[in-house]
Amino acid sequence: MGTSEAVLQVLSGAAPRLFSGDPYFSASDSRCAFKLPLKCSSRRASSYLQFLQYSSVQQYGVQGMGSSFSGSRKVDPSWLHSCKCQKAESVSGVTTEDGNGAWFVDNAKKLNPTDSMVNAPNVLEFQDLQQLKQEKEVFTSSGGNGALRDTSQNLNIDSIEDEAWELLRESVTYYCGSPIGTIAAKDPTSSNMLNYDQVFIRDFIPSGIAFLLKGEYDIVRNFILHTLQLQSWEKTMDCHSPGQGLMPASFKVRTVPLDGDDSATEEVLDPDFGEAAIGRVAPVDSGLWWIILLRAYGKCSGDLSVQERVDVQTGIKMILKLCLADGFDMFPTLLVTDGPCMIDRRMGIHGHPLEIQALFYSALLCAREMLAPEDASADLLQALNNRLVALSFHIREYYWIDLRKLNEIYRYKTEEYSYDAVNKFNIYPDQIPPWLVEWMPNKGGYLIGNLQPAHMDFRFFSLGNLWSVVSSIATVDQSHAILDLIEAKWTDLVADMPFKICYPALEGQEWQIITGSDPKNTPWSYHNAGSWPTLLWQLTVACIKMNRPEIAARAVEIAEKRISRDKWPEYYDTKRARFIGKQSRLFQTWSIAGYLVAKLLLADPSKAKILITEEDSALVNAFSCMISANPRRKRGRKDSKQTYIV
Repeated sequence: MGTSEAVLQVLSGAAPRLFSGDPYFSASDSRCAFKLPLKCSSRRASSYLQFLQYSSVQQYGVQGMGSSFSGSRKVDPSWLHSCKCQKAESVSGVTTEDGNGAWFVDNAKKLNPTDSMVNAPNVLEFQDLQQLKQEKEVFTSSGGNGALRDTSQNLNIDSIEDEAWELLRESVTYYCGSPIGTIAAKDPTSSNMLNYDQVFIRDFIPSGIAFLLKGEYDIVRNFILHTLQLQSWEKTMDCHSPGQGLMPASFKVRTVPLDGDDSATEEVLDPDFGEAAIGRVAPVDSGLWWIILLRAYGKCSGDLSVQERVDVQTGIKMILKLCLADGFDMFPTLLVTDGPCMIDRRMGIHGHPLEIQALFYSALLCAREMLAPEDASADLLQALNNRLVALSFHIREYYWIDLRKLNEIYRYKTEEYSYDAVNKFNIYPDQIPPWLVEWMPNKGGYLIGNLQPAHMDFRFFSLGNLWSVVSSIATVDQSHAILDLIEAKWTDLVADMPFKICYPALEGQEWQIITGSDPKNTPWSYHNAGSWPTLLWQLTVACIKMNRPEIAARAVEIAEKRISRDKWPEYYDTKRARFIGKQSRLFQTWSIAGYLVAKLLLADPSKAKILITEEDSALVNAFSCMISANPRRKRGRKDSKQTYIV
């Protein structure tokens, strides 16, 4: 039917109304039975019904304009979480194409993909610039060019922020009429989107933080609750299922025809847990970021009811049980395969990568803060506290490297078999790369990228180090030393665009062996020491925590010189980040959001507290006990009655 007819029928009550609501859960009991709004059905495979039980029949009623109807529907086990919506070609400028029922047609006209700056709001027109140039020449002759230059610069920066907000809002995707997340990129120049049109959990974090800081809480709340529903889906690849609690790497809102009704469509959430990802890698970081965002939502909005819900508490526990499960590993760090995080391709980070450990520690602290005190959680909390102590000791003691520690490793003896061995992991001094000897500054240090038996990855990984500062897994002195190193090695880590994802690049035979000759991860490109603007926001939070915001402000100023002109690329190539990445998507959402979060936090540093976790005195005391029991000295038999209460 035509648009006008559809609208008239809706207004008259002859047809079901379009609605804008988000599925919500009932917290009435621990079984987490779902209560869903009109025409939204939560369909699941049956293998996890012991964890989450659903009602097999849903009753609903709609009160229209003078009319109503009611009905019931059995919920089929299925792979799709769906929302059935009446099809409309265009209602008030809204289209349902590509699963986004709230895309605004006129937004596409505002942005010219050829030159986004020309059509961005509040940007000076060409004639205005000519007039400004003439006025500047006159003003310069009178000795007042400094003030005019400052005014012009402020106008340009304001226009960049306005453009960024417009682009961020255009990236929002909708489900059942409600905002649910932001797609990874909306690049009009790319003919093959791959999975960049999906909502990635890790990519949405800076977007979510930006919306929280702006006071727009609904999209973050919807994202948290919908991804929680996806957590309970059955995930299978080649007849094997991972552990319960795994969060998806991404999901896509799809619009498909409704069976048996050509005039209606059905919106479905189609998640990817890694079974469709390049390399088929499970996203270890998704659940950790989800917990961190959940805490930030509560702190920023003041709405603690979300984290207190039974289903949300269950989701937190499922993630914790998955991460805290016993295994063969002797270390408190999480053992993962290659590519489980932001670096999602083969880059030699399998084992115990720093980024995962920093996020793990942060998520543990956030979860401990949000878990409701109850008898059923006592064992989980005890295991959580024990892991926090062991993990912080392990990272601080064995991952830290500065000039003094480097010299100590250089003098290591090997093949030590004893409890009081100095070289516990049998690290061979010849592993020290020549570049590091010259690169390490006299003042400063960092946490290495990975530690395994007979192996230390000496590369500097930015996200892992920055989040170690934010999460307090690094000590105060270590945190300042990390920022000291960033300042000392500014040309290597920032140069023409912040921020190197890692340093240095793998080259030559090392690149061939470790990456498998990956053509996307060539030296100084993409994950192999490419420069990623999204890291601006993590840098800003770390600098604000250590009361050194001027470092982040300097990096933001560098980014503002070209990031908008370059159309917000995903990453940059070359040692100094002079080129837009060879396969970089333009208008990358987390590049946009990372810049906005950095600007918002620098404008009001007190807001960074929603992301920062401070170390408590109990952990410090337990850490001191572990240092005093350091097995570098001969270890006696433990008193079976001796315990440490955290």
